[in-house]
Amino acid sequence: MSPEMASGSKRLSRRGLFTAAGAGGLGLAAGAAGAFALDRPGGRSADDVVAFHGTHQAGITTEAQDRMHTAAFDVTAATRSSLISLLKDWTAAAEALTAGREIGETGAADGPYDAPPEDTGEAQDLHAAHLTLTFGFGRTLFEKDGVDRYGIVDRLPAALIELPLFSGDALEENRSGGDLVVQACADDPQVAVHAVRNLARIAFGRARVRWSQTGFGRTASTSTAQLTPRNLFGFKDGTSNLKQQDNSLLQEHLWVSGSPASESWLDNGTYMVFRRIRMHIETWDRTTLREQEAVTGRTKREGAPLSGGTEFTAPDFALPGRKGPLIDPLSHVALAHPDNNGGVRMLRRGYNYVDGSDGLGRLDAGQAFIAFVVDPRTHYVPIQSAMSKQDLMAEYLRHTGSGLFAVPPGVSPGGYVGESLFEA
Repeated sequence: MSPEMASGSKRLSRRGLFTAAGAGGLGLAAGAAGAFALDRPGGRSADDVVAFHGTHQAGITTEAQDRMHTAAFDVTAATRSSLISLLKDWTAAAEALTAGREIGETGAADGPYDAPPEDTGEAQDLHAAHLTLTFGFGRTLFEKDGVDRYGIVDRLPAALIELPLFSGDALEENRSGGDLVVQACADDPQVAVHAVRNLARIAFGRARVRWSQTGFGRTASTSTAQLTPRNLFGFKDGTSNLKQQDNSLLQEHLWVSGSPASESWLDNGTYMVFRRIRMHIETWDRTTLREQEAVTGRTKREGAPLSGGTEFTAPDFALPGRKGPLIDPLSHVALAHPDNNGGVRMLRRGYNYVDGSDGLGRLDAGQAFIAFVVDPRTHYVPIQSAMSKQDLMAEYLRHTGSGLFAVPPGVSPGGYVGESLFEA
């Protein structure tokens, strides 16, 4: 088992010793209040630390947590050494945060009055909540407008492409791209937001937030111990997702290996695809159950394929009905299933989101789609190209954000995120 799959240190954090009730909350996402009450002081054990160090970064095959805050950054550092110093500072902060500790020597409240605290403090009294921090590098970190920004363009992986504009995309520039990405996942939204907030504060003068997205209610399971969750359309999502127990499949479809010398820094890493997908909730809610199931290709209650069986029964795409196959060849499951994509698999870690309304009485809601793949050229682009043109569900979706990032391997004690790239 990879180190990231198991819980790490069992130490109680300083905050874990407190049981003060009523710690402030940000109230993120719809219905957040109360949904994470048991994650608050007095509600659970502090035995909830995920190891930060390991062969692979945590937050990929780690059992999917309940909450997410992902942020992309534009790097403003003028020199390579300044960028490396940022990555080292982020690594030190991540080591503390994922262990349930405050950042720095003096934390949020023990430093001098005439200096800003080293930690912003809103996670005081909260546990680690299985916090994981996963870092990635965008193509523009290597080269932008033809400029080799930090002397690493010769190590740009061939698979770190510019994602094409897919049919129906309505991408917003301020929701797409980025030089760096940080995915924070935790069982408490305030813990995840606190982590990203502090990394953004640490980055001041060297990088600035380009976009960020919070999420709740995971839309995929990454362990066989987890039940399949539901998306905002009310259907089970990610039934065929890769799981942390699928060791041989993970080696084939997730982890990069055997790279040429210029790209070997990425071995034991992977690629992260991010897509912000707005769902036309109101239109879907006025659609008949028959149509919803036909579009999805599965039953709404059980998640079973329309060809019969239970949720995990293999779909029979050839089984005839009265007007053709029982599962429409253009249904979501038919176009996305590995059987119809040369056996290609991906590991999804998406989340639902609700970002208020759009001022016209419609929810700005949908899915923060996050997937990790061994090569986006073969494991994402062909699938999304077909789905964007043919998927019956496409009329209920609008892709408004997009990003692709190379996720380096895990960090060893004493090392830093991306060390294999900059020190090779």
